This record gives sequence, C-alpha cells and structure tokens, in this order.
Amino acid sequence: MSDWFVHESSYVDDGAVVGAGTKIWFFCHVQGGSTLGAGCILGQNVNIDRDVHIGDRVKIQNNVSVYKGVRVLDDAFLGPSCVFTNVINPRSHVERKAEFKETVVGRGATVGANSTIVCGNSLGDYCMVGAGAVVTHDVPRHALVVGVPARQIGWVCRCGVRLDTSASPMCGSCSDRYVLRGEQLELVVEGT
Repeated sequence: MSDWFVHESSYVDDGAVVGAGTKIWFFCHVQGGSTLGAGCILGQNVNIDRDVHIGDRVKIQNNVSVYKGVRVLDDAFLGPSCVFTNVINPRSHVERKAEFKETVVGRGATVGANSTIVCGNSLGDYCMVGAGAVVTHDVPRHALVVGVPARQIGWVCRCGVRLDTSASPMCGSCSDRYVLRGEQLELVVEGT
C-alpha cells in the first residue's frame, strides 16, 4: 500500500516519484520521470510533464499543466488555470524541444488564477503574482505583481499579507520584520 493517494480517474506513470501524503485528485496525469514532493495536493485536471520537479507541500489547483522546464519549489501555490510555457517562439511544424527555457517558481510563491508565466523567468521566494497577470520578466522575492504585462505594485510577507514599506516593514498578521535594501526586501526578524 502506498503512502499517497491517487483518484481512480487519474494516472501516475511508471518512473514518476510521489512523496508521502500527496493527494492526486480527479483526471490528473503525472508523467514518468517527474517528482512530486511530500504533502502536495493536485486538484482536478492537473498535468505534470515528464522530468518536472515539484517540491514539498505544493498546492496545484484545477486545470494547470506544469511543463518540462518548470521547477516548483516547496510551499508554492499554483492557482486555478494558471499557465506555464516552455518555448519562446513555438511553431507546430518546428521542433524546439532542445530550446526549452527554465522557469523557477520560488519557495512559498503564489501564482494567481488565470495568470501566465512566460518561460525563462523566475518567480522569487514568497512573491505573489495577481490573478490574470502575464509575467514577462523575473519577479523579485516578496514582490507583488499584477497586470498585463505584470508590474510590481508592492511587497508581501511570507504569510501573504501586503506590507506597508513606508517605514520599517512589519507584517500586521504574523509580525515578521523586513528591511528594504535597494530593490530587494529581506526578512530580518521572524514573528510568531
């Protein structure tokens, strides 16, 4: 008996590795050579392409395909129907599998519903991509980005609360304290 769950309507190919406590719900496909960490949740109609690595405790909502070239780190959240690409200039009649560009979704990052992440870009740890945004460049850790194309409008805490950076940023929810150093927000004191 396995220590993970897969719904009878889903497929986990031979050669895929699934971590303890992971739940794979309706109509999913986890392809061979991919790795799902421990404690993950895959909602309805999720496809994990071959050779994709998904970290621990990642939540992937309904209708998401994670293609080869995408790497998702621990504790990330992929919202419903978000989209990843892996080729910049696809054509149906031109083979470009050797040109896949890597996309990294950082630890604790959130990718909002119906957003698109253009390949070759990295999403920093604990960043938040708003619903419907189109990411065309790297997103700094803790950055809040929205729009088409996505642009930064603020900063978010590890717990997901938007921060007021007019003074010394402190999260009103979890009491994490941050400092803004140039174009990066850095955690200096962990709250409760």
